[in-house]
Amino acid sequence: MSHSSIQSLLNANEEWAQSVIKDKPDFFAQSATGQSPKILWIGCSDSRVPESVITASKPGDIFVHRNIANQFHPNDDSALSALTYAVKVVGVAHVVLVGHTNCGGAAACLAAATNAAARPGASNPLTRWLSSLTALVQSLDLSACSASEALDKVVEANVIMQVDNICKSEPITTAWADPNAKKVTVHGWVYDLAEGRIKELVVRDAPATEDQLRDETN
Repeated sequence: MSHSSIQSLLNANEEWAQSVIKDKPDFFAQSATGQSPKILWIGCSDSRVPESVITASKPGDIFVHRNIANQFHPNDDSALSALTYAVKVVGVAHVVLVGHTNCGGAAACLAAATNAAARPGASNPLTRWLSSLTALVQSLDLSACSASEALDKVVEANVIMQVDNICKSEPITTAWADPNAKKVTVHGWVYDLAEGRIKELVVRDAPATEDQLRDETN
């Protein structure tokens, strides 16, 4: 079995480390002392959406959690632990939920929702993981859409649903309810694979308090 692809990664890492040290000799020593990123990125596992590359970020800039189809399930301890640590320990100011065009997970759910033979048949980790997204697809009216338009709508609806889930989660509701807590804003983005650009779909801040609403009306 050839390991050339693995060796190429190791070689590239060595070249990268040397170039960083040449440009900033103390970079890794400083990096080893701790992290203070301002952003938690919750994105898809897709290899074409590497958060640091597409945002020209450096190590230490972004706290990251990725999974199939950029899901944030209310009962997923992996995502919840990442969010909890990012908000309560790291102290991020922004949580970004990032989907992308031509998402394979979204396409699979679109196919499952329109193919009765695919449900409730075989159950496996992937179909269970995507079950809530498949249910979302079934709730959408996509009858007038072409295949590409339908997929785009599913991708965007998925981002909005996951943003809603994040906003209802304990780490965010607790932070928003505490006037002394650091302000956290939740964003929903879509990355366009064909253009290399990010579009912001939605931004959510802490709901206004009664005192703030009263001040606005006075």
